[in-house]
Amino acid sequence: MQSSSQSSRRHFIKSSLAAAGAVVVGPQIVRAETLGNATKAAANSRIGMGFIGMGLISDGHLRSFPGLKNVQPIAVCDLKDWQLQKAVDVLKGNGFNDIQATARFEEILSNPKIDAVCVTTPDHWHAAIALAAMKAGKDVYVEKPMTLTIEEGKALVAAEKKYGRILQVGSQQRSSIHFRIAANLVRNGLIGEVKEIYCQLGEFPQAPEKEDVVPVPAGFDYDRWLGPTPFFEHSENRVKGDYSGGWRCYWEYGSRKFGDWGAHHFDIVQWALNRDDTGPVEFIPQGFEGAEHHHYRYADGITVWRDKKPDNGHMIRFIGTKGEVHVSRGKIDTLPSELVRHQFKESDIQVYESKEHRQNFIDSIGTRKPTICPATVGHRSATICQLSGIAQRLGRAVKWDPKAEQITGDKEAAAMQDRPRREGYALPVV
Repeated sequence: MQSSSQSSRRHFIKSSLAAAGAVVVGPQIVRAETLGNATKAAANSRIGMGFIGMGLISDGHLRSFPGLKNVQPIAVCDLKDWQLQKAVDVLKGNGFNDIQATARFEEILSNPKIDAVCVTTPDHWHAAIALAAMKAGKDVYVEKPMTLTIEEGKALVAAEKKYGRILQVGSQQRSSIHFRIAANLVRNGLIGEVKEIYCQLGEFPQAPEKEDVVPVPAGFDYDRWLGPTPFFEHSENRVKGDYSGGWRCYWEYGSRKFGDWGAHHFDIVQWALNRDDTGPVEFIPQGFEGAEHHHYRYADGITVWRDKKPDNGHMIRFIGTKGEVHVSRGKIDTLPSELVRHQFKESDIQVYESKEHRQNFIDSIGTRKPTICPATVGHRSATICQLSGIAQRLGRAVKWDPKAEQITGDKEAAAMQDRPRREGYALPVV
């Protein structure tokens, strides 16, 4: 998977990062005092971390993980030189001067000083890097959705088990007190029998039908950015990191809004309904047989609606026979209103409690106990996003067997459980 531009890119990286005072050869863990980090644990007791993908979402991780007591940043990786430079500057500004910088994630995985990686690339690279990292003996924090396809998800579940690695999917709403309270209220039957759930995802603009083809900027390995996906001539929008669009608008690189907000909200639905090891049975796209909204159903009839109103000012609305729970980031309300103050007893059901998502990952590396969102959970939530996308793209209902993990009665839809991969970008074998 070597690019013709690799030699010039490496020269640019080495010269620019050297000017910034960064070390671009194999890093060495040195005394904490030397790193401006004297309050942290001794160097040989810290978790060495590599960061792969330095786009928008990476900034919070790059600033937060190194602030944890037992974490030592070791390396950064990106296919865009300017994003790589920015990442080095961020770490240098926080007292970390001995940083490996590379455009090849394989160099991160082969570094024996690195114990864990944080994968924040676009969605179409998540599976290959996470799987390769587990094979290399690294623990993995990977952004949501964990995978691009259902079959990729199965492979990561198998890899997590085979290699005994710790994996955390970046579904950080599970580490929010408001979503945890919502899950506990629903799990304990305090709103009665759940009938419907509304999830607000919003909309992305459609990907342009015709785009201006422009030269690939110097210092950007565009072919490798495309990776396993089909080749298209370079355009600025296609590779743009933008929470409101950019690459997120294209089916080639994700599941559009299903893989964006859906990956968060459908995950909470799974959690609250205690269905992390199973899933819905039917997915109905908007417009099919007059359906006003996209929705999916579980075997017991519980229906989850996309963007159905009224949402009562919240991201997720759980509707039961005895009440409701309305929850968003930073707030929760209930009907009846006093239900939100319910005091749970020791005998009540209590979901997994994580107060901080990144810390939960680091703690799990030490204990070797599963994170709040391991591969098994991330796969089931991502599957809902992917099946929703398949139904929307085909314009018809899709039936799913959650036990066999197989689309039934529709060969065309079943073929979409995976996607062809470009030559040279095969998914690593588990």
